[in-house]
Amino acid sequence: MTASSLQALALLVGLLAAAETQCWKEAEPDLLAVLRGLSEDFQKAEDASKFELCQLLPLFLPPTTTVPSECLRDLQAGLARILGSKLSSWQRNPALKLAARLAHACGSTWIPAGSSGSKFLALLVNLACVEVRLALEETGSEVKEDVVTACYALMELGIQECTRCEQSLLKEPQKVQLVSIMKEAIGAVIHYLQQVGPEKQKEPFVFASVRILGAWLAEETSSLRKEVCQLLPFLVRYAKTLYEEAEEANDLSQQVANLAISPTTPGPSWPGDALRLLLPGWCHLTVEDGPREILIKEGAPSLLCKYFLQQWELTSPGHDTSVLPDSVEIGLQTCCHIFLNLVVTAPGLIKRDACFTSLMNTLMTSLPALVQQQGRLLLAANVATLGLLMARLLSTSPALQGTPASRGFFAAAILFLSQSHVARATPGSDQAVLALSPDYEGIWADLQELWFLGMQAFTGCVPLLPWLAPAALRSRWPQELLQLLGSVSPTSVKPEMVAAYQGVLVELARANRLCREAMRLQAGEETASHYRMAALEQCLSEP
Repeated sequence: MTASSLQALALLVGLLAAAETQCWKEAEPDLLAVLRGLSEDFQKAEDASKFELCQLLPLFLPPTTTVPSECLRDLQAGLARILGSKLSSWQRNPALKLAARLAHACGSTWIPAGSSGSKFLALLVNLACVEVRLALEETGSEVKEDVVTACYALMELGIQECTRCEQSLLKEPQKVQLVSIMKEAIGAVIHYLQQVGPEKQKEPFVFASVRILGAWLAEETSSLRKEVCQLLPFLVRYAKTLYEEAEEANDLSQQVANLAISPTTPGPSWPGDALRLLLPGWCHLTVEDGPREILIKEGAPSLLCKYFLQQWELTSPGHDTSVLPDSVEIGLQTCCHIFLNLVVTAPGLIKRDACFTSLMNTLMTSLPALVQQQGRLLLAANVATLGLLMARLLSTSPALQGTPASRGFFAAAILFLSQSHVARATPGSDQAVLALSPDYEGIWADLQELWFLGMQAFTGCVPLLPWLAPAALRSRWPQELLQLLGSVSPTSVKPEMVAAYQGVLVELARANRLCREAMRLQAGEETASHYRMAALEQCLSEP
C-alpha cells in the first residue's frame, strides 16, 4: 500500500470504531469494496502483513449485511494457512478472533464442505479449546478475556456442528474427538466459574463463560455431572442477581435489544439475561433427581416463574412483538418444558409454592387469545398442556371453580385438542381417513407428545372439576369427536389415538348424565363397538 492508502485506511478504521452503524448506512457499497480488497490481500499475503490484516478485517465485516461469498472464500483460505502453521500467541490470537467474528456473522457457512473444510473446523475448535484450558486452568495468571471469549464462540460453533444430524461439516470420528476435547475445555470453564466472587459477577467475561457453559449443557448433561451439580448453586444465584437487577431497572426493552449482541465482542452493556442461556440445560437437569433437588433447594422454580411472567409481558398487548427475536418465544416454551418436568417429578412443589398459583392464573388468562394467533400453535400447545396438568394438582383452588378465567382456559384447551385431526377424503375410496389438520401437520413432530399429554391431563381434570363435563358438552366436543370417528375408516385411527379419545369420552360420560345421553344420540355405542372401546361401550350402556 502507498502512504496515502495507509492514511486513508487508518481514517476508515477510526470512523468505523466511532460510528460503525452510520458508516455502513451511508457507504455500504464502498465499504464492501474495501472488504473485498483487504480479503484478497489477506489470502495472498506471505509476510507479516497477514497478521496485521487479521486485526483489521473484523472492523470491516458488515454488522447486518451478508458478507460477499468471494470475501468468505479468501478469508477462510487465509485463516487456514495461518492456523495450520506453528505460531506464537501474538500471531495466533488475532486469527482466532477473526474466525470467531466470522462464526458469529455466518455460522459455519463460510467454511467449505468436504475434507478440507472438516479438517479446518476441527483445527479451529481444537485450538480454541487448548487456548481456553491454558487461560483458565492456570491459577493466578491474567486471562486475556477478549481472546478466550473469541474461543468460546468457536467452541459454540463446534457444539452446533457436533449436534447437527444433517449436512454437518464433521464426520462422526471427528465429532467424537471434538466432544472429548470440548469436555476438557468446559471443565476449565466450570473451574473458573467456581472461583468467581460476588465482586466479579457483573463482568462481561463471566457472562460469556456462563453462555458457553449453557450452550454445552443444552446438548450434554451426562458428562461432568458432579462438577455441574457443584456449580448449580452459583448458576442460580448468578442468574437471580442479574434478573433482579434488570427487573429493578425496569429494563425489559433494553434486554430485548441486547438479545442478539455478539458473543465475541463483550462490552460494558452486555445483557443480563443469563437465564435465557441456562434454560435448555436446566430443562434436561430437572429430569434427574440430584440436579433437580439442588435447583429446587436454591429457589430456581420461583425464579423461573417470575422470569416466565416477565418474558410473557414482552409478548402481551402494548409491546411490539414484531421486533422480538425468536429466542423470547423459544425461552417461554423451554420454561414450560421445565415446569412440565416439575409437575411430573415434584407435584408437591406445585401444590405448596405460591408462585405456581400465579403462573396458573397467567396461563388461564393467556390461552384463549393465544390459540387464536397464527404461527403460535406450538407455544399454545405448551401453555395448554402445562395448564391442564397443573389444574389437576390445583383443582381445589378457588380460581378453578368455574370462574370466567377457568372456563375460558378450558374452552381454549378444548379448541387446541379438538382441532388437531380432521376427516380427509381419499381418492377411490368411499370412506375418509383420519388426518392431521393443516395447521398441525407441519409441526406435529414437535407437537404430538404435548397433545397426547394434554388429552391425558384433560381426562384427569374431568372428575376433579364437576362443572367441566357440562362445559365440554356445551362446546359440542364429545358429539363432534364421535361424529369424526364415525366418518372415517377405523383402520386409519392408530391405537394410541383410539386410547386418547376413549379416555376423554369415558370420563365425560361417567361425570355427567347429559353427556351420556348426547353421546348415545350421536351413535356413541355403535362407534365404541367399531373401535373396540370396551370401557366407553359399557359406560354408555348404563342408565
